[in-house]
Amino acid sequence: MREVEALFASSRYLTDTGLPSTIYPMTANELRSKYIEFFKSKGHTEISGKSVIPENDPTVLFTTAGMHPLVPYLMGEPHPSGTRLCDYQKCIRTGDIDSVGDSSHLTCFEMLGNWSLGDYFKKEAISWSFEFLTGKQWLNIPVDKLSVTVFAGDEDVPRDDESASIWMSLGIPKERVHFLPRSDNWWGPAGETGPCGPDTEMFYDTGKAPCSDHCAPGACSCGKYVEIWNDVFMEYNKDKDGKYNKLSRRCVDTGMGIERTVAMLQGKKSVYDTEVFQPIIHSIEKLTGKKYGDNEADDASIRIICDHTRAAVFIIGDPKGVLPSNVGAGYVLRRLIRRSVRHGKKLGLEKAFLGVPAQVVIDNFKGAYPELEEKRRLILDELLREEEKFLETLKKGEAEFEKLLPNLMKNPAKIIPGRVAFRLYDTFGFPVELTEELAGEHGMKVNRREFDEAFKKHQELSRSASGQVFKGGLADHSEITTKYHTCTHLLQEALVRVLGPHVMQKGSNITAERLRFDFSHPAPMTKEEIAAVENMVNEQIKRDLPVTIEIMDLEDAKKAGARALFGEKYESKVKVYSIGDFSKEVCGGPHVEHTGTIGTFKIQKEQSSSAGVRRIRAVIVD
Repeated sequence: MREVEALFASSRYLTDTGLPSTIYPMTANELRSKYIEFFKSKGHTEISGKSVIPENDPTVLFTTAGMHPLVPYLMGEPHPSGTRLCDYQKCIRTGDIDSVGDSSHLTCFEMLGNWSLGDYFKKEAISWSFEFLTGKQWLNIPVDKLSVTVFAGDEDVPRDDESASIWMSLGIPKERVHFLPRSDNWWGPAGETGPCGPDTEMFYDTGKAPCSDHCAPGACSCGKYVEIWNDVFMEYNKDKDGKYNKLSRRCVDTGMGIERTVAMLQGKKSVYDTEVFQPIIHSIEKLTGKKYGDNEADDASIRIICDHTRAAVFIIGDPKGVLPSNVGAGYVLRRLIRRSVRHGKKLGLEKAFLGVPAQVVIDNFKGAYPELEEKRRLILDELLREEEKFLETLKKGEAEFEKLLPNLMKNPAKIIPGRVAFRLYDTFGFPVELTEELAGEHGMKVNRREFDEAFKKHQELSRSASGQVFKGGLADHSEITTKYHTCTHLLQEALVRVLGPHVMQKGSNITAERLRFDFSHPAPMTKEEIAAVENMVNEQIKRDLPVTIEIMDLEDAKKAGARALFGEKYESKVKVYSIGDFSKEVCGGPHVEHTGTIGTFKIQKEQSSSAGVRRIRAVIVD
């Protein structure tokens, strides 16, 4: 799109930052490239960012941080690309969707990260963080704009004087090194026990006046100090007795948010004022005739459409792309799209429109994420289909409201009961805000307190039903999930041998209660085929086959017959797991050492997942 390219080149978005002239108003693409260039110069191998759909973590719906895909290696597994790694990773966080619309919240963002897996530690990590932030050829931030926080220590672990000393030796004065408690400067463990340790966070001083005498980095959120980087030092292991013991293999995990850092470098008050979002905003301005910055209510709707469209494009266009549905990640995607449509209506857009900002997102990010271009048609088709479905839903809800209106008007208090508004929402998917809007047109109001009570009860029931999926956390490597993960290898190989070579994995989901496996197959499996697959898996379990690992070049792995997940992005070097003479697969998840420990494999259900894709649900029984 020439217009988008012209917009990127326009000085409107890249000048007048208000920052010292020594700071170059860097774009997101430039920051991404410089970060990778810097850490490659320090001996790091660049690895590919992973899917926004976690492969081996049933506790979350999406990849929520740059370190998320690296958890198995931070926990001790060898990484095929070595001990020094760096990458950029797209992430989705959905816990505060309702907060999106202000000037800072995002559901979709990018993280830069570098890792040491038992290699370098605090001195190198902190020194390199400082060098990248302040070096003339890198970000060139004046030292007097930087402050840091470190762990203050407690009764379990001493104060992190080592990190503080390193910062001060580099030129950060003592008064700008702040010691904060565990709630601010500590990471982990992921579960009750495991690796954990202190962290140090870097803050940029925006130049705003202090909000109070207690205004300090990490101590308030007034906007004077903006966190831009975080180095985590995993140097302890918490045991079952709650004691913290020093680790012999220490790791470093760091993370820098692209959008926030770019906004700071460009001197912008909001991430939405940078070139990351301005082209998307411009496309919405053209659609609506609204001018961003003229009206705060309109601005909030525009920001919501920007963020949610970008998130939806990343989710649908992901290598493990998710489509709108009523469960799990598909439900979150549906909610993002429908919230965008509703705010489009607030801006006067009565027809499907998301394809326009979606095109801008694809053009903006296809360089960093080529899969978006590859899936352009799918992304646009799914957005249009979901938009039209929701617009039809809104039409039905409005019709139902009109049916109810004569009786509602008889209420002398002109109050619509909350239960009526909730039924419109629950049955027809009709947003309460639209019910309030229609009610206002007839001089009525909705009993919002009753609606909120009904909605809260609905949410509690939904959370209960969804169990651990919405709990959040890091990868589950418990004994039972490890058994289930190994079973997916056996299951896939058995399906290929029973049904034919056309079978390919299309997705999987593992919890501590069961495994779910999607695969390509044109028709329902017969009872005989299901029995044959189940028996074949159990035969390999009874054989007590060894599970071995080998690090290989990706092409060599393919030549050796190793199966790989269709659409997944792999490094040039990969881990290949072999289960005896039965299966060989490229994988990064947890595995048992030999199959005899698994138990008995039982297929509970075989059903359709989507066109040409079948789904097996199975359990392990003692």
